[in-house]
Amino acid sequence: MADFQLDIVTPEKRVYSGAVERFQGPGTEGSFGVLARHAPLLTSLHIGQITFLDAAGKARRMATSGGFAEVGRNQVTVLAETAEFAEEIDRARAQAARSRAQERLEKKEEGVDQARAEAALARALNRLRVSGVL
Repeated sequence: MADFQLDIVTPEKRVYSGAVERFQGPGTEGSFGVLARHAPLLTSLHIGQITFLDAAGKARRMATSGGFAEVGRNQVTVLAETAEFAEEIDRARAQAARSRAQERLEKKEEGVDQARAEAALARALNRLRVSGVL
């Protein structure tokens, strides 16, 4: 199978750069997949899981909290708010974040930004799913 270049970048660092056989991302309009020589595409990303098969045939999974993906003829560039490989996710931290967000949502106190609490819960649940806890 033909390879193409994948670059995943966050504001802090380049998380991944290398040849891959396939890529799948959580687009805001639905999940999408990319193979070599894909038609150009620009899309926003939702909280979800990025998966790809590297050139050595190893399946890799990452949690992302959104961003953008640009697909060129033989390249995908992901500009992500956050991106963590499944094996690098701090499960205890993600579980604590889930608990805090659930507590805020259950209390429904005045001054609590519900949308922010819901987004925090979605990010924590995504990290737990990708890490294999859920």
